[in-house]
This record gives sequence, C-alpha cells and structure tokens, in this order.
Amino acid sequence: MTRHKGYALLCAVVALVVALSAAIYAVAAADHGPGPRGGSALAVPAAPRGDGSAAPASTGVWVGTWGASPVGGEPGTETTGMAGRTVRNIVHTSVGGTGARVTLSNLYGTRPLTVTHATLAVAAGGHGAATAPGTLRRLTFGGAATVTVPPGGQTVSDPVALAVPHDSDVVVSTYAPASSGPVTYHPHARQTSYVADGEHTADESGAAYTGTTVHWRYLTALDVLGTEAEGTVVALGDSITDGVTATADADRRWPDVLADRLRAAARSGADAPRYGVVNEGISGNRVLADDPSRGASGPHRFARDVLGRPNVKVVIIDLGVNDILRDPGRADPDAILAGLRTLVARAHARGIKVVGSTLTPFRGHRGYRADREDVRRLVNDAIRAGGVYDTVVDFDQALRDPYDPRSLRPEYDSGDHLHPSDLGYRTMAEALDLEDLRSSAARA
Repeated sequence: MTRHKGYALLCAVVALVVALSAAIYAVAAADHGPGPRGGSALAVPAAPRGDGSAAPASTGVWVGTWGASPVGGEPGTETTGMAGRTVRNIVHTSVGGTGARVTLSNLYGTRPLTVTHATLAVAAGGHGAATAPGTLRRLTFGGAATVTVPPGGQTVSDPVALAVPHDSDVVVSTYAPASSGPVTYHPHARQTSYVADGEHTADESGAAYTGTTVHWRYLTALDVLGTEAEGTVVALGDSITDGVTATADADRRWPDVLADRLRAAARSGADAPRYGVVNEGISGNRVLADDPSRGASGPHRFARDVLGRPNVKVVIIDLGVNDILRDPGRADPDAILAGLRTLVARAHARGIKVVGSTLTPFRGHRGYRADREDVRRLVNDAIRAGGVYDTVVDFDQALRDPYDPRSLRPEYDSGDHLHPSDLGYRTMAEALDLEDLRSSAARA
C-alpha cells in the first residue's frame, strides 16, 4: 500500500468514526415526536465550551413536563428589558425524568436576546429561590454557553443529565447583559419567581434574589427525557385553563390536578395513560381573533403550543368563551364551531387525539347578556351532539348550578362568576375520564 493510499484510508476511518459519534448523540437527544423547534427562528450559538456541562441525557422518551405560552412583551421593559439582571423562573413538573432541556423565547423582543449564562436545577423547596445542593447544571446551546436569539425566535438548550423529580419545582436561571427590548413573558403565572441584580445563575443560595415577580420571563417549556411518561397531553385554553384565580404557589389549576390524577393512576397500577401535562392557557384567548395584549388566537398559536411540543398524544381544548364575551354584538356560534373544527383537523393531521370541553357558565359576570348565553348554549349543544371533537368533557355540567344552569355553582365560583375556585378547578380535572385521554394509536 502506498503512503498516499494509506493516508486516504486513515482519513476515511476518522470520518466514519466522527459520523457514527454524531449519530449516536443525535439518537440520545432526539425527540420521539414533534419537537419544540418546529417553525421557529434559529438561535445563533457563540463559541463552544468544553466543560461537558450539557452532556447528553439518558435514554427514554422526550415529553413536556411544564409549559407556558408566550403572551406578549412585558409592559415597562421596552427600553432596558432585563439587562444586567438574572431571572430565576420557578416552574412545577408534572412528570420526572433523567434528563432535561428548556426552551427560551424572544418572540416579542425587538432586538436580539443574548443570554450569556443559563442554569437549571431542582428547587430547594420552601417557595424560595434556592436550589437543592448538587443539582445545579449549566445549560448550553449547540455546545455554547452563550446564545443569541433573534427577535421573534426561540432556542432549545442542549439536554443535561439530571434526575428531575415529578411533582416538584425546578429552577431555570438566565442572565442577559443587554436589553432585547420588550421581555417575552407569561403574565398570569400564579407562581412566584425571582430576580437578582448582576449575574447569579450559578448561585445555589437564593440570597441575591431580592426581587420577586408573578410572571414567567423568556422560559416557555421544560421537557424531560425518561421512562416515566409515554407522551404529552396539552391543555389549550383561555384564563380558565391558565388558572388565573387559582391559589398562588399551590399548583391548583385544573391541568395540575389532572397531572396528579395521572400519577396516582400510574402508582396504583391502573391501566391509564402515562403523560406529562403541559398548560398552554392564555387569559383572554380566543378562537376567532388575536389580541395584541393577550397573545395569538388558538389557531394562530396551535403549531407552536400544541404541534411544537414533544410527543403529543392528546390535546384538550377549552376555548370559545372569550369569543362570546368580547364580541361587541352577538357572536356567531357557527363561526366559533368552524374555528374549533379547524383546530381538530390540524391535530388529526399529526395523529393527535382531541378532547373538547363545553363552555362553562358566566351569569353574574360583567360581560353576561341573555343573547351571549344563547350563543354559549348553541355552541354547547353542538359540542355535545358530536361532530366537533373526538370526545367531550362536559365542564359546563360539572360546574353549573343545578338551580340556575346559567351560573356557576357557588362553591365552584371564585367570586367573579366566570373563573372557578380551587374546588372548581379540581372538579374540572375530575370530570375528565382518563380513558378518554388514551390516544387512538396507544389504544390500537
């Protein structure tokens, strides 16, 4: 063999080894279903680190354990954003795993968002900003510690190996030295998060986090890799799904209670679906119209908030009340139903089962009118009759006052005659038949 041929053979062997290594990593980190990157602008990573902090996670299935839809640009952040401060978001898991990744969004920013430091950890507990000892992991993006997210874009971190417990709080900290303009946020978190002056992403202590917030900033998803769950169920809705009247820092929204039920069924050995639960509720959300201060409509955000979540098996849709309440005239029930059917068709195109809810009562609310009640009744009649969703959960029947079906039952009313109390949210979750959440593919 000549020296030239030997060198060529050596190069070929090296190339093969590199290709195989890349393939193995890709399999370890790949989604087993639609991933969160679909349809988003790409982030640009800076120079890579070599500290191994974002090592590939273990094996299993990627599922959503928490989510929050980006709603808009946070008022008052247009000029300075969160420049020079560390944002420490606290989120609650529905299922656990052996690896994790996050999605950061600059959807409503007007300039590039450059994050130079980001970490993930299990919370220490006690509703504070501290992290559990030994759980803090540095996040990287394409191997780099620094990532730049263009206006309107989002980025997904590399997976990190970390035992993430179910039904627990997780801490995600980000530091941006410069402003990206308005901070992309979710306003009705019902969860206290924290802010520190300066760069404190690697702090296990919460001492530097002297500021608090009721918003989630930049962070829109936490996914886990593992064997605890086989898929994701997405709750797509408005403020009733968002849980705007649920007790703060108590995880009592109806999707939270649904996650509790699914875990309890799994522990009991029942043959029930094993899903992570992702809450994609937005206060004021509609089927037929966007709202500059309340985010994109259900159809306009469906690709991002449902199809873009990992390994989605089922979506539960609770939308339509705001189309009735916010229409200055009499809303068209046929238009609302047509919009809902559009969502169902898009889900079916991706093999996702759709559970739809009836619309709950609101007599006594400031937006109540007799003609609006008529529209709600017509929409509910059509939903119950079939032809809209694959299966129906009757939230209206579960919550209404038997002596006045136009109203919420008093103990289920938060006081504004539209949004449920904690007990009302629990009743909604308990109205769901867990067997109805089994996807067609899983049942087959």
